[in-house]
Amino acid sequence: MDLIADIGATNSRCALVDQQGRIVAEQAFKNTDFDAPESLLKSYLSQRRSSDQPRSAAIGVAAPILDDRVRMINIGWQFSQSELRKQLGLNRLTVVNDFAAIAFSLPHWQEDELYHLGGGAARPLGTLACLGPGSGLGVASLIHSAEGWNVVAGEGGHVSLAAQTDMEAEIIAMIRHEYDHCSAERVLSGNGLVLLYECQAKRAKRKPAKLTPEQVTALAVEGDALASETLAMFFRFLGGVAGDLALTTGATGGVFIAGGIVPQLLDEIADSEFRARFESKGRYRGYMERIPTAVIVKPTPAFRGLTRLLGYRDTPA
Repeated sequence: MDLIADIGATNSRCALVDQQGRIVAEQAFKNTDFDAPESLLKSYLSQRRSSDQPRSAAIGVAAPILDDRVRMINIGWQFSQSELRKQLGLNRLTVVNDFAAIAFSLPHWQEDELYHLGGGAARPLGTLACLGPGSGLGVASLIHSAEGWNVVAGEGGHVSLAAQTDMEAEIIAMIRHEYDHCSAERVLSGNGLVLLYECQAKRAKRKPAKLTPEQVTALAVEGDALASETLAMFFRFLGGVAGDLALTTGATGGVFIAGGIVPQLLDEIADSEFRARFESKGRYRGYMERIPTAVIVKPTPAFRGLTRLLGYRDTPA
């Protein structure tokens, strides 16, 4: 057995991979129940049979992977990769950014695992890109070369958010007044959805209720005007950022959306201005119209990429 884990800022998911590459014993955890990734992973492994204890692991972490010490910005956790390998009794440990793990999976999704949002046919071996709002905003891309597929991981969620309307400029100004910098992640995340709602309420001269991201989306689905406009703006911003990512990386193979928010709102994003904003890039509209966009609907998409990092090439869906 090998270990795979997707360590997010709010939730984490663990599983084992058997000798046939099948993912088994999946389990989800709330990060608030633990003080570090080490204790979370040890808790998971303590529930497995002694014969299933892994010797290799691949872990995706919602953090930049720069050196041995990994620091998670949105939760405050940090750990040493070499120490973690020793504590878990592993011979081999591979740690990557969580969206790098998703990027590794991008060429391997089946049609029934995707929800298409428009565009033309993907260019064969064209660059693929992914992004996803959740606790933060993950971004990565996958580029084909003579050596095969290569992931480019970065922190694209922290690029400065751009406005295309006066209202958006006003919202961004409100956010900058409070936080100095308005990154894409500041808006395109769970907390960002709440922040957008609060800014909309202030514009309407209403005292905003203290809501969770789930409550904002529930109100929007029910037809609440303020929440509906918040969600509409969220998808417009997401379309703009996704389009910028496609232009920057030349993602003619497609742009894929993951994360914990959008797969729960497929009808809402389909009915939104996401695709219109994605394509709205001036003289490059024709270029953008050809690029397909889709939501990955299969849960825990990082798992598929992590299994491939462990060497499994025909991982069952």
